[in-house]
Amino acid sequence: MAYEIDKNQLNEVLEKHKLSWEDYEHIKKILGREPNFVELGVFSAMWSEHCSYKSSKVYLKGFPTEAPWVIQGPGENAGVIDIGGNMAAVFKMESHNHPSFIEPYQGAATGVGGILRDIFTMGARPVANLNAIRFAHIKGDDETAKLHRHLLHGVVAGIAGYGNCIGVPTIGGETAFEECYKGNILVNAFSLGICPQDEIFYAKAEGIGNPVIYVGSKTGRDGLGGAVMSSDSFKEGDEDQRPTVQVGDPFTEKLLMEACLELFKTDYIVGIQDMGAAGLTSSSFEMAGKSGSGLVMHLDKVPMREEGMNPYELMLSESQERMLICAKKGYEDKVIEIFKKYDLDAEVIGEVTDTGRVELFWYGEKVADIPVDPITEEAPELVRPVKEPEYLKEIKNVQIPEVDPQVAFEKLMAESEVVDKAWIYEQYDSMVQTNTVDTKRADGSVIRVKENGRFLGMACDCNARFNYIDPKLGAAAAVMEAGRNVAVKKIKPLAITDCLNYGNPLNPEIMWQFKMGCEGIKEACRELNTPVVSGNVSLYNENEGEGVYPTPEIAMVGASDDYRTTDLKNEGNSIYILGETKPEFGGSLYLKVFGGIVAGEHPEVDFEKELKLWDVLQSNLIESAKDISTGGAAIAAYKWACVSDKGLDLNINVSSPKDIFAESLSRAFVEVKPENEAEFEKLCNEKGIYFEKVGTVGGNKIKINEVEVPLDKAKDIYFNTFPKILKNEII
Repeated sequence: MAYEIDKNQLNEVLEKHKLSWEDYEHIKKILGREPNFVELGVFSAMWSEHCSYKSSKVYLKGFPTEAPWVIQGPGENAGVIDIGGNMAAVFKMESHNHPSFIEPYQGAATGVGGILRDIFTMGARPVANLNAIRFAHIKGDDETAKLHRHLLHGVVAGIAGYGNCIGVPTIGGETAFEECYKGNILVNAFSLGICPQDEIFYAKAEGIGNPVIYVGSKTGRDGLGGAVMSSDSFKEGDEDQRPTVQVGDPFTEKLLMEACLELFKTDYIVGIQDMGAAGLTSSSFEMAGKSGSGLVMHLDKVPMREEGMNPYELMLSESQERMLICAKKGYEDKVIEIFKKYDLDAEVIGEVTDTGRVELFWYGEKVADIPVDPITEEAPELVRPVKEPEYLKEIKNVQIPEVDPQVAFEKLMAESEVVDKAWIYEQYDSMVQTNTVDTKRADGSVIRVKENGRFLGMACDCNARFNYIDPKLGAAAAVMEAGRNVAVKKIKPLAITDCLNYGNPLNPEIMWQFKMGCEGIKEACRELNTPVVSGNVSLYNENEGEGVYPTPEIAMVGASDDYRTTDLKNEGNSIYILGETKPEFGGSLYLKVFGGIVAGEHPEVDFEKELKLWDVLQSNLIESAKDISTGGAAIAAYKWACVSDKGLDLNINVSSPKDIFAESLSRAFVEVKPENEAEFEKLCNEKGIYFEKVGTVGGNKIKINEVEVPLDKAKDIYFNTFPKILKNEII
């Protein structure tokens, strides 16, 4: 075969492909000979951290993945749950961190495009997107602030540009700012689609002689080596890696989506797979591997966008808007006809075999011959060293500053993390498809499902500071908060997808964080009965040796026959707090702002209390509800009043004045009509949940214990601060 590797350059070639000498010897054993350059590229991509999860899969085992409502768990393009009326919700979350730091617009845009393909590949029409984006500080004149304002503008424009053009609403998400993201921002994209349960499609290539069809955009050199790039740390100069970032075209993706959904109404195909990370390599090997089949592919038949492309580039390009289809023999022309109608490329490039091997040809010459099972089944599974981080011993005993509550409140209410992000979310079309029913952008988001009359709630959450001070409890708390933000909408949480963002796995302390984070998710999902149905791992999130905080982003999805909006309903209604407020400041915003540190003991995690809270939040006696999280009860009340344009007069029972900023878990505010108070309190007593009547709705100010701010002033700060920060008008 051609494309032999120059032995004098082997060291350099292996280093470029992020393969060790041990990997190389293993590849030789699998092939029974020396690999050529094309084969080495295939192994490099398939065994990359991004595709094989070689450092993480040992800890992913044991995730709870089953429940009566789970139709498809991890292992496919996306997870699937039953949402009633023979309808299914298909959803997943993925990262596009490294590409977004290198080229923020295209990195974020193609992140959205990739997650959308994961959804409609399963036969579901995407109906809702979320995103979780994280940066360093953006306030000030220093170089970091300038850079991250630029990155924020680019990422938001990319998310908006792709989602808006393809016609899928972006209905929620979160934005956070921590200095740990200075050299490695996080951009996590979530999408959810719906389809009838009997119309779900899977990634498989079976049936000897069945044709393999390439559809979508032509292949170019953009995104070449993206999976390998995403499996390495950043270092100085990596901002010049733009050729490894894909270039997206949402209008082509819209055509591809409609063509695929039309195709799914026929009986022409066996399976379909998105060409995502590692492009044609991963899609072909995954389809063959799931069916125990082999494939023959003629790479010279692949539609090409650039001249002079070779087999190596065609297999590893991550050009966007492409799919691989296994059709039923004799239906090739009908499949191609559908895609041609949408002005998309569609070519038969191979067929299914019974060899258990992928054989690649280039103008009749065989350029690769690789067994399917070993490249997946024998991918490295590493048990890397783990070590509890030294810093954890130094941050537990911390003095909580005593700051005048009025001063503290007025400082915290203007923090970038707290204020309204309308500048961001108003760039996203949230109403296209006309299914969005809650537009207040507070806590979880809700859409209606026209096909069965039900409602879906979804939220993505992670407190990175909690995860820094305790990776296990912090990960569990992320599951709890995502569920709580769905439950306050009167939606029952059902299942999660996750995006596990961590630093360099070669660092034993990072692997310890990852191990403990997985344990926290496992325990939380098991106790809360919210299985994991899909997910993504993103490692090497560091720059010049400085890793990000552990950031296991959790997206929770729930379903219900009813929903409620977050906004306060009527003046004179009573406000209750559910759950105890304790002097818990570990990882809190208060301690970060006034103590200048991320430290302390993690707040208590109690799954039983969380479940009781979710249960009570389903009650019809509640008019509205608000999750209490970052900034504590005071900041939750402030945000609730501002988005509702109603005053609040609250007196919360706390042991110290500053405890109104404490971040105890499993708490929520609820609004109850006066005539329903007795029945509501009876319900709380029956459920065994702590409750306290703390005040009423109304007036022209926000009053919380000894803190008091006019409502108009609060609204001005809440709604107008973020645009001023972006214009550098607030230093």
